[in-house]
Amino acid sequence: MWKIPKTTEYPIYQQIIALIEIHIQDGHLLPGDKLPPERDLAALLGVNRSTLVHALDELSTRGIVTRKQGSGTRISEDKWGVFTGRKTNWRHYVSQGAFLQATPYLDKMKLLRSKAPDAVIDVASGELPVDLLPEITTPALSWQTFLSEESSEDVAGYKPLRATIQEMVAQNYHVTTNLDQIFITSGAQQALFLITQCLLTSGDAIAMEAPSYFYALSLFQSAGLRIYALPMDHEGVKLAELEQLYRKHRIKMVFVNPTFQNPTSLTMSAKRRQEFVALCSKIQVPIVEDDPYSLLTFDESEPPELLKKLDPDNVLYIGSLSKLMGSTTRIGWLIGPAAVVTRLAEARQEMDFGLSIFPQVLANHVLSDAAFGTHIGWLRKKLQQRRDALIKHLPESLQYDVPQGGFHLWCRLPQKDWKTRDFDIFLEQQLLVMPAFLFGIQESAIRLTFAKLDEADAPVVGERLRGILEDE
Repeated sequence: MWKIPKTTEYPIYQQIIALIEIHIQDGHLLPGDKLPPERDLAALLGVNRSTLVHALDELSTRGIVTRKQGSGTRISEDKWGVFTGRKTNWRHYVSQGAFLQATPYLDKMKLLRSKAPDAVIDVASGELPVDLLPEITTPALSWQTFLSEESSEDVAGYKPLRATIQEMVAQNYHVTTNLDQIFITSGAQQALFLITQCLLTSGDAIAMEAPSYFYALSLFQSAGLRIYALPMDHEGVKLAELEQLYRKHRIKMVFVNPTFQNPTSLTMSAKRRQEFVALCSKIQVPIVEDDPYSLLTFDESEPPELLKKLDPDNVLYIGSLSKLMGSTTRIGWLIGPAAVVTRLAEARQEMDFGLSIFPQVLANHVLSDAAFGTHIGWLRKKLQQRRDALIKHLPESLQYDVPQGGFHLWCRLPQKDWKTRDFDIFLEQQLLVMPAFLFGIQESAIRLTFAKLDEADAPVVGERLRGILEDE
């Protein structure tokens, strides 16, 4: 396993790097595995220790290994800072190709769902369940009517829907936009995909909140981007850390979910929002604001000001209907400068990723219906009831902040030293949760999603959690 050819074509330290990368790609070295001590590994490879250290330093810089004094060198368990855009060898395409494979933990969850669907309780899925979908009738439109509506569509989407979104954003958030600044997409992820493909270049560095559901999306690394963790406190992203990341890695764009953030349900404070957009404007780093949950607030107060309102020119705003009407409603929108909208729309057309007229017409009907506002109010109440039912039965040893909106409850576990493999105990107890490592941080925490939780299952969730934590 530890043999290198020692050719004259490449320096020996580069051959060591290539050898370790191959072992990772072939599965001989897994995330978290510890390498032999430096002195022993140098002897196995037949090289000087200084040559080995040079190679390990390079691997550490790339984020492929982690090195801690007293703990040795391990294969990295995360992907912060890792740049995959340069991998073009055919041999690696299946394992390192355009869209990375799911993590083993997610694969185990999927298998458990299929094997024991009736025994499993799912507090991991972030989708809106069928019983919370809106009861809004669809219009009786003929095929000819749908086809005639195509005359109202251009590369940026169905014009009546764009006008409806324009009005909705003005009414709910007091943000004024022009139609040429609104771009209809088939969900938020298509907007993110087009941003990564069209506005960024392979090798660019971006920052995103840590923890963040963005981290779980393969599209960032698939675009060859290097992603860096932007730590948060109780008010939101830490500005000093953002400026340091910019100075060190030349961050090109920042991705945030500032309202009822996924997974923490944290809402960035008004003061931090002002400071955040001011700093990004100062260092000339654009902001991508993803906003799926802001309408799902549990009190009567207005949603906080959008970053888009605070700095219209420097923020790309993404909204969608999936958290309001279900994941099958593949309608989202991006609001940005007209030049950006045109670029993304033309790129989508070139990629032949056109958006069907049917969901756009139906979405416009739903958003224009007075019953939609009634549905949002009802949905807020149902989600709050499910949040309360879950919290009522949780073990006292869990620590959490009560979310004031959205879908998720971020729980800190009482034990402080959970490793990635330790979270398998939740699967063994047939309880599906989202561990912290899936969101890019190695902490003893889990995300519980109450949107799909049947209130009758809440006591069972509490019982299983209590059994897991008491066994530790």
